[in-house]
Amino acid sequence: MIHDGSPILQALVASLFTWGVTALGAAVVFFLPPHSKKLLDVSLGFAAGVMTAASFWSLLAPAIEISEHSLHALAFIPVSIGFASGAAFVHLADRIMPSCVFSDMSVVELLAEDRSTTKIQFIATSDGKEKAGEEKSVLEVDEEDPTVRYGNAPPHSSTALSWRRILLLIIAVTVHNIPEGLAVGVAFGSIGKATKATFESAFNLALGIGLQNFPEGLAVSLPLAAFGHPKLKSFLYGQLSGMVEPVAALLGAAAVILMEPVLPYALSFAAGAMIYVVVDDIIPEAQRNGNGKIASISAIVGFIIMMSLDVGLG
Repeated sequence: MIHDGSPILQALVASLFTWGVTALGAAVVFFLPPHSKKLLDVSLGFAAGVMTAASFWSLLAPAIEISEHSLHALAFIPVSIGFASGAAFVHLADRIMPSCVFSDMSVVELLAEDRSTTKIQFIATSDGKEKAGEEKSVLEVDEEDPTVRYGNAPPHSSTALSWRRILLLIIAVTVHNIPEGLAVGVAFGSIGKATKATFESAFNLALGIGLQNFPEGLAVSLPLAAFGHPKLKSFLYGQLSGMVEPVAALLGAAAVILMEPVLPYALSFAAGAMIYVVVDDIIPEAQRNGNGKIASISAIVGFIIMMSLDVGLG
């Protein structure tokens, strides 16, 4: 039924699947101790490999093929523009978000701090970059008085601080899920527009994004549980980040159907956004806790599995 359905319906069903896998990843928090960093790093490495392979075979390859029909040897131009635009979109989103909060310290790092910690040090600069020689601000938490003081700023409730941390983490993952949802919608909306733009290719992309959404859900719920929040609440926030994907998928499918000439740009835009997330966020995060080797091996395994799915089934 889905195979013969409209692209809009196909995109909706596929994106609901990717959301479901996000929730499944978040649900792992019920079965693991909150400090299981090794599993998280392995999952992130696997996700990096899956997303890299899916970006090429399910997005870039069809984009190049479509462009070749009209531009021939210059087919790389719209694909390059779209790819760079997708990467720039995620980069700008990352730049804008920290300006909404008081700290640019890693959110996962903040969330993972033990509640008994009395001082957390980090660089506070105007542009969000850590620079040598600049004065460090100190975030002080008095265990007798549940307030937080940041530099010379007025005290803040520790509860309010934890909520700001939670909000930033959810926003970060949600913003990264927008291009993934768009990618699913664009893939299904472009079916039949090129030889490589097939239902199988779009299905494989949705499957690949679903696989990499598993550690994304875990990446939200696990640090929240480590910070001391109830596991049920951690799960709910973990799956919440995937809710944006069905909406983005519907928008992507509709845009491609209504504006077919933008298809190469849309496909490569989604690929650029996904690759930027892999290089800028997923790989560095997987390397932070001393599990870099096994995370890299997991990335290779993920790439091979996704490549095999795309080539074998596409």
